[in-house]
This record gives sequence, structure tokens and C-alpha cells, in this order.
Amino acid sequence: MKLKAFTSLFLIQLGLMAAPVKAQQLSTSDSIDTFLKNKMRQRHIPAMQIAVVRGGKIIKDTTFGVANLEYNIKASGETVFSVNSITKAFVGVAVMQLAEEHKLKITDHLSQYLDSLPDTWKNITLQQVLTHTSGLPDVMDAEEQVIGHNDEQEAMRKVKALPIEFKPGEKFRYNQTGYVLLGQIITRLSGMHFTRFIEERQFKVAEMKLTRFGDSYDVIPNYAGAYTMTRQQGDGFVRNSTPGQAYMQFPVFFRTAAGIQSTATDMANWIIALKSGMLLKQPSSIDLLWSPAILNNGNIGGFNRLTNGYALGWPTVTREEHPAVGPVGGGRSALFVYLKDDLSIVVLTNLLQGNPDQFIDEIAGYYIPEMHEANGFGLPKNLKTLRAALLKQGFDKAIPVTAQLKKKDPSFSLSENELNGWGYQLLSQKNAQAALSIFKLNVVLYPQSANAYDSLAETLEATDNRAEALVNYKKSLALDPQNKHAANRIQALADK
Repeated sequence: MKLKAFTSLFLIQLGLMAAPVKAQQLSTSDSIDTFLKNKMRQRHIPAMQIAVVRGGKIIKDTTFGVANLEYNIKASGETVFSVNSITKAFVGVAVMQLAEEHKLKITDHLSQYLDSLPDTWKNITLQQVLTHTSGLPDVMDAEEQVIGHNDEQEAMRKVKALPIEFKPGEKFRYNQTGYVLLGQIITRLSGMHFTRFIEERQFKVAEMKLTRFGDSYDVIPNYAGAYTMTRQQGDGFVRNSTPGQAYMQFPVFFRTAAGIQSTATDMANWIIALKSGMLLKQPSSIDLLWSPAILNNGNIGGFNRLTNGYALGWPTVTREEHPAVGPVGGGRSALFVYLKDDLSIVVLTNLLQGNPDQFIDEIAGYYIPEMHEANGFGLPKNLKTLRAALLKQGFDKAIPVTAQLKKKDPSFSLSENELNGWGYQLLSQKNAQAALSIFKLNVVLYPQSANAYDSLAETLEATDNRAEALVNYKKSLALDPQNKHAANRIQALADK
């Protein structure tokens, strides 16, 4: 049984090293296009834009799909998408611009710039606010709506009456309140509304000609709109079979948290301007901008295993291989800057569950081949060690090879969930026999796991080993009598 969907395009060895440079670039672009079109089909994404930056230039800039499903309007390079929370990265740059002008320091307390704060808020730093480690109560309610009926004064009055959620610096918890406060500070220190400050100091400087602030209730030329695969039914949500309309409202005072509408081309030009010193003059400012916050316990905190840290408005992909900063927005847009690779990738979509951050590393693999999933990129350290050994000795030797590795290093261990995920990843890469070996290893290591037997049975069934599949489904059901998937497959196989 899948704990998580693992999908990737089966990679074809193209022999590009001998091809002329122009032909190689064309072939790479064509391969990416095929990959992205498959992702759009799998995830029901109506429209997508991609821009790739290398060497200070945009080397790929492509648009696919339909911007407006109601009127069947094709997306173009001028189609404008909401970048949602990627807006926070612009706020981080704005704060650092003010820091370079000596108008603030990120270690300053909120109370140095804002009056009438609750006592528990006064010693929270700008850095803690920017990195979501402040402990502030959230101005968003349980239904993801801004409290206070979109009125700034009412919203601030209500949120100030709420208790602080944790000691500042204690943990990472995504929070919109701090960005509303940052908007107030930027407005006060710059002498202009924060939206205008960002427009003047970033949009115009980077020549982001189609970029603006707005939401679903503004008239935005060439707007791609927003779609979703879920709809509310009673107290919960159900999944649609096709995308349905979604509406997003970002009150003006809230538009430091979300609210920028842009194109992949404009976003790529913004990255170029940032990295070339047009927006921030001092390299140390960018280093600070992209450094994840260190919590009180010495660790970093972030959204998930991929975007595992958070800097000044920028989520970070903190890892040994190909680290990146990766702002994401609304589950629909992502922007990854690979810090050691002279590569940046922007992917914008109009589907709230498009989640391009989940496959943007695979796009990077077309420029840096070792980053392809099929080459082992993204696997945990111990799985990479196992993979290297199995490539030499054969995947059918997974069980004895694991025993050898454990004997050599008693601390060597393999997580059930990681093995399960890798097995499904191998299946998606059309390597069923390798996947089967990994699932067999998993049941040996975790003989009391119903899920491990279920995954093995599912793979055996997919490879036409029905009798053996039935045996393992029965083992899974015995361990977990509530496993409906195993029960259904036992009945289905018994009927054949």
C-alpha cells in the first residue's frame, strides 16, 4: 500500500555528450517538455509556465495548457499567475533593502517600530517574524480565512487578544500575522505603502512588466485564475475528478503574506536581478537572506523533508547535495535557486494542488543528470549506500547485502517507510524486479508490518505472481484486520 505517491518519468539514455551544443539544448528542452506535460496530465494541471535561469540568462521559457477552462483560453507567455506565499520572499528582500540603508536590523525587536503591542510580542525580533519562529498567534482562522472580515483594524484587535503560541525561537510554525506586521514596518520606514515600495524597488528594477499585486476580485489582464481538485462537502472535503474554480482573497494589508501575481519570465528576471546585485548591493545581505533560522535547540525547522528550513521569507532546501532556497506558494507555484549550481527554476501553475516543488528537482536533473530520481538523487543516506551496493551485486541480493552492510556498520539501519517509498519509486521507473526485491527486503526487516506485506503483494500482483500475491495479502490482513485494500484484493483474486 502506498504511503505516498511516487511518480517520475522513465528516463531514456540519450547519449547527449556527443551531440552539438545547440542540439543538446534542444533535446534537453524537448525532454523537459515531455516530462512536464506528463505531470500536468497526472495532476490535472490546466496551465503551467516554466523559466530556467543559468549564467545570468533565461535559457528556457515555456508555457503549456489552458489559462481559463470556462472559456477555453490558451495560456501564453503573458498569462499571469498568482504566486501566493512566494510573496514572502519579496518581503524578505524588502527588509534587507531597508537593512542595507541602516533603517533597521533584523535582530531588532518589534516594539522598536510598532506601538500598542501586547507585552508578550514586544521582544520578538524581526528575524523571528520573518522565519516563522515567533510564536505569534495566527491572523488566519481554522478555515484559512483572514480574521476580522478583511478589516485591518479589526483583524489586529482580534489577533492581539489571542495568547502567544510558544516561546519565540522554540519551533517553526507557519504564521501570517508576522508578515502583516512587517508590512506595517516597511510602510513606516520607507515612507510609502509596502506594496508601492516593493513595486518601485523590485518590480521596476527587475523589469517585471506584468507583475502586480491583486487577487481573484481584481481585474487582472491575462489572469490564469485558480482551480482546485477539492470541494467542501459538509465538514470535510472531497476530491473532484476534474478541476473546479477556486477564489482567493488577499486584503491589501495582508499582501505581504500573499498577493503577488506574476509570470515565470518576470520571476526569472527577478532572480537575475537579485543574484546580480541590482536589488541587494552586499553579498552578505543575500547570504543572510538565504540562511535558515536556528531554533533554540540548535536545529532548523521547515515544512517537510524537502523544504526543511526557513530563512528570511525563503524556505530552504538544506542538504549536502545541491542545496537550494525554494519559495513555494499555495501548493501551485515554486521557485528553486540551487545555491552551488548556477541554476534557478521557476514553475507556476493555476492548480492549488499542482505542487511543482515536488518535481522541480527532477527538472533540475535534465541540466544536472545526477539529480534525476533514477540516479538515486533524493534518497536518504543509508538507502544511497544500499543502492550503490545493489548496483554492483544485483538487486536480487538485497537481503544478504543489507546484512553485510549491517555487519560492517552496526548503526546502519533502513526505515520501513523509506524502503516502501523507494520501492514505489522504482516501480514508477519501470523497474519492477528491483522494486520487488526492495519490498521483499522490507517484509524481512519489518515482519510485523501489514503495510510492508500489502506493498509486496501489490507488486507481486502487478507482475502477474497472483498466487504469491494472495499469500502476502492474507499476511497483511492477518496483521491488520482493518486493511480494506488487502481484503478487497483477496476477494478479487479469489474470484479469478
